Amino acid sequence: MKLTTIYTALKHFTQANLPVFIWGPPGIGKSSVVKQIASDHDLIFIDLRLSLLDPTDLKGIPFFDSDNNEAVWASPNFLPKDKASKGILFLDEINTAAPSVQASAYQLVLDRKVGDYTLPDGWSIVAAGNRENDRGVTYRMPPPLANRFVHLEMEVDFEDWKLWAHQHQIDPAIIGFLNFDKAKLFIFDPNSHEKSFPTPRSWEYVDKIIKSGLSEEMLLESISGAVGKANSVEFMSFRKVMDKLPDIQQIMTGALKTVEEEDHKVLFALCAGLINALKEKNLKAFIDNVLTFSMTLPSEFSIMLVKDMQKNSIPVENAPSWEKWVRKFSYLLT
Repeated sequence: MKLTTIYTALKHFTQANLPVFIWGPPGIGKSSVVKQIASDHDLIFIDLRLSLLDPTDLKGIPFFDSDNNEAVWASPNFLPKDKASKGILFLDEINTAAPSVQASAYQLVLDRKVGDYTLPDGWSIVAAGNRENDRGVTYRMPPPLANRFVHLEMEVDFEDWKLWAHQHQIDPAIIGFLNFDKAKLFIFDPNSHEKSFPTPRSWEYVDKIIKSGLSEEMLLESISGAVGKANSVEFMSFRKVMDKLPDIQQIMTGALKTVEEEDHKVLFALCAGLINALKEKNLKAFIDNVLTFSMTLPSEFSIMLVKDMQKNSIPVENAPSWEKWVRKFSYLLT
């Protein structure tokens, strides 16, 4: 399932208090989509790594209650106590936990209680983990525990990632590079011994490396540490085309109405830069100027740019030039 589909399913399942398990390879955004659900719906988010716990950490430690002459369980303080609270209890990398710890999770997942502790009604449980064939450190999940979840498998989808990248103002050079070579978004070989490889998460690291203010001389080696040497060299070569980009602000203000450019790398980067700029200032005049400018681009780039504007909720259909654009490209849209 694509990220957007996972998001929609999670939104409904968390409201229904259905326990969900998200499977997928490392670095594709499993934990991010759960955090996003919590953020978008004003829910408390608790990230619990069972692999760091002992069985007694989850169930609690027994102690003697002298008043009642009985043993009781002291529940852990990291579990939510407020009965009026609402949130998501996220059990990340649950299948990396030892079997004895997974067994302690049985009752919490199915019965929403463990020991003397009961999970408040407003809380839902979501778990995530890598697949067994990803060669991570995993334990086979016992059937009794597996049967307690609704299982969803997450896959990488470039268009979903691009929408996310524009929403989070990822560097236009990264978006343009991956638009030019979509296969570079995610390259994972479980048999490879490379420490660094491209994933949505590692490209986010590249964005942070670029924005950290690191000198150009150090960028290549630093980015290699995130996505691997070969991919870093290709990206840095692509990044050099950014020097050939026209002034995006002049396009938005209407001062620059056309460019003579045939290099597809430059055009991919230009489209990414325009979307990022419109995300910051989507004034009606700017939108119309970008739409007018798009009609001077090769048809495939004009259509890609407009579709990206629509996906990013930029109201391009309200622009004065919209009907003219539709008439020009109607033969490609049918």
